[in-house]
Amino acid sequence: MMPHRTKLAFILLVETLLFALASLVHAGVLASGFEHGRAMIAEGVIAAVLGLGLLALLTCPARGPFIALAAQGFALLGTLVGAFTIAVGVGPQTRGDSVFHVVLLVVLLAGIHTAWRWRRH
Repeated sequence: MMPHRTKLAFILLVETLLFALASLVHAGVLASGFEHGRAMIAEGVIAAVLGLGLLALLTCPARGPFIALAAQGFALLGTLVGAFTIAVGVGPQTRGDSVFHVVLLVVLLAGIHTAWRWRRH
């Protein structure tokens, strides 16, 4: 079985990459027609926080569960805000954005669950 630290580092890496890719899509770098300035900034900030959380997890493993919970909690809050803006018609309104938010929520919840389980051991 994979240790919690390794599993959590992998999840944080995936989350960081997902948010960075979403930011690049909304910047128009990876695809055109999906530009959205506010989403680009929010996703970029969340990617940076998750990336810093990953770096901190790797350099301070004793604080790993707390660091991961804090970074992913921030990302979860931002993702819920994004999902809410989609629901009320303010944010990007593509099916891709809706599906992507669901994927983000699932991955974030898996990461939070992993950090929580590690914290309890």
